[in-house]
Amino acid sequence: MIDEVVTDKGYHSRTMVCDLKALGIRTYISEPDRGPQSWIDQEAERDAVYANRRRIRGDRGKRLLRRRGEVLERPCAHLYETGALRRAHVRGHVNVLKRLLIQASAFNVGLWMRTLFGVGTPRALQGRFAALVAVLRTLWSIPTPGSRCASRSRLDYRGVATRRMERLPLHENVTCATGG
Repeated sequence: MIDEVVTDKGYHSRTMVCDLKALGIRTYISEPDRGPQSWIDQEAERDAVYANRRRIRGDRGKRLLRRRGEVLERPCAHLYETGALRRAHVRGHVNVLKRLLIQASAFNVGLWMRTLFGVGTPRALQGRFAALVAVLRTLWSIPTPGSRCASRSRLDYRGVATRRMERLPLHENVTCATGG
């Protein structure tokens, strides 16, 4: 059962707040700037609106409205502005809803990926996968001291000792990871 409702000021009206109070639901609805109100013959609505106003000004109400903004408004703003959903050029209400569903689903998959893998886009995950493969290739190609890929030191043109791998014939059994 619903005990509390937290919404933005677009849902605030006298009758809405009064109806929710009659259902036993505590409201935390932001109040739009309307100026002075006239409460003639509307005592129940007035009491409901004043109780809502008292709740949203308290610490718990502020915390709930702040959390609502973080969890709901920020992703929606991202979808509409950054995600270009505001400029959706498709015909028909049904097609707009399909596009909204697909884009919101992709956004949620990104959040899920960020939670699981630490990255939020497939492109970033691809980059991490490529880096992991490169590290594994590098580690796999380092010869062990007992391998048949014998190495010896030589001096390069600057007099720095470097290691050069001797190439063994390919037809022999080679235990070197690179096969060379």
